[in-house]
Amino acid sequence: MKQTARIFKALADETRLRILALLTSGELCVCDLMAALELPQSTVSRHLATLRNAGLVVDRRQGVWMYYRLAPSGGTPLAGLLPLLQAQLVELPAARADLQALQTYLKQKDAAACR
Repeated sequence: MKQTARIFKALADETRLRILALLTSGELCVCDLMAALELPQSTVSRHLATLRNAGLVVDRRQGVWMYYRLAPSGGTPLAGLLPLLQAQLVELPAARADLQALQTYLKQKDAAACR
């Protein structure tokens, strides 16, 4: 029950939902999320930690950079909810705007920026 409550608490924040929507496009560096959301690193990292602790995202380190992606849905108590949530998130106007901002940023981003 505690894990289920942790998941719902993680989903109860607009910024975290926006991050999840962006991660539907694949693995992203913290700097990519910062640019798309126009938020400082500390804010993005704090929200990512909450999502990671809830089991919704997984991370990996490459050099000094942290990369995040959606966790495999089978590993959570609410596995059936996650694909539905992902499909609905990308339909929200704010999520669409974030995804557009991400695409614009990625087109302009220096290929060596966080690789």
